[in-house]
Amino acid sequence: MHIYFSFKSAIFNFFHLTNENRHCTSSAGVIALLMSLSVQAANVNETIEDGLQFGEQGKYGQVKFDLRYRYENVNTSDNSPVKTAHANTLRLRAGYLTPEFHNVQIYAEYEGNLAMQEDYNSLRNGLTPYEVVADPQEQELNQFWLSYKGLSGTLIKGGRQRIELDNERFIGNDDWRQMEQTFNSVLISNQSVENLTLNFIYIGQIHSVISTRHLVSMPVFNFSYKFGRFSTLTGYGYWLADHEDAINSTQTYGVRLHGEPKLKHDIQLSYDVGYSNQADYKNNPGNYALDRYLIILGAQYVGITLKSGMEQLNGNDIYAFQTPLGTKHDFQGWADKFLVTPGAGVRDIQASIDKSFYGVKFMFAYHYFTDSKGNGEYGNEYDFLVTKHFGKHYQLLAKYAYYDADNSQAAINAGVEKDTQKIWVQGSVNF
Repeated sequence: MHIYFSFKSAIFNFFHLTNENRHCTSSAGVIALLMSLSVQAANVNETIEDGLQFGEQGKYGQVKFDLRYRYENVNTSDNSPVKTAHANTLRLRAGYLTPEFHNVQIYAEYEGNLAMQEDYNSLRNGLTPYEVVADPQEQELNQFWLSYKGLSGTLIKGGRQRIELDNERFIGNDDWRQMEQTFNSVLISNQSVENLTLNFIYIGQIHSVISTRHLVSMPVFNFSYKFGRFSTLTGYGYWLADHEDAINSTQTYGVRLHGEPKLKHDIQLSYDVGYSNQADYKNNPGNYALDRYLIILGAQYVGITLKSGMEQLNGNDIYAFQTPLGTKHDFQGWADKFLVTPGAGVRDIQASIDKSFYGVKFMFAYHYFTDSKGNGEYGNEYDFLVTKHFGKHYQLLAKYAYYDADNSQAAINAGVEKDTQKIWVQGSVNF
């Protein structure tokens, strides 16, 4: 009701202003309306923010919610027998965060996804004649954790929780999907030493993006050290023992150096370089050691950002470097053709450009895929993004990905021989 009367008040102010000033141009009237609506929207946001907090400044805790609508279309080659996917879904997350009491805090969060149009294979609904959109109609307890901050510079957090380490290449919540990935885990994060963050984690169960549970035993060590304002060094060790899918059992070690140094004349550079090594571990039937290389360089000037580089995950034609717990949609193209690295590995040579106009972000990215030796071509991908934030609570997004498969034996062997087009339209509200 408050939102309705706020909008009504804005319209009334618009007509009142134009009647008072007959010489006012139509454009000035529109501007007046937009300014009035902006003020009213700000008032509505403030009312919602206050309403979600119990007591002054959240003295008795606060409610958080995230509502996201998405339409996703997936279409492969014209000669494919698999039907085009149409997914209209609405995802809700709602949680309650308690106030801190003797350095203890608790958070519980519900997550549910409604399939308003289910002409797609969610990997849970049995509709295998359709292309895959991994957003099943499910509901679950997404997070339920307890944290303790009583030790100097240390956070201890246990329960089902979201984990996003570094750039999420190896461990992330895969938030692009409607149902996010969370972990039953214990986390200890220490920042006692200036510029140094140490993370010790043990993961016992994974709650996947299709709302299934997966038992693992995974100790994690991760550190980040900031050198001044422009460089961060990260090192990590991940020991994943998968009790249900032994091929995922791996031990991974690596380092990453990244930063954004500023030059004169408003030029800002960026770099992201890394090396990782992955080998079989515990119950994995294989016997191998494989490398991953990353080098991305970029520059920003007058609001235009250019980046280019390469990421390579090696393979030996039987086993390949894998990142099963990462936010994989952010890497190797939005068409998601390489969620599982092919046995021959993958080399992703990439370039991107993005620019914002009047608060609207435009982005284009190009990927050229081959096997890790550069001998067999997989294909090219073209990605486009347009997104707009309205304040800190609202967002609209449109995204397009087109994977143009190469007509090669390498693409067939890797299972990426089909042209694929994906379209997304999305709107979200977050408080």
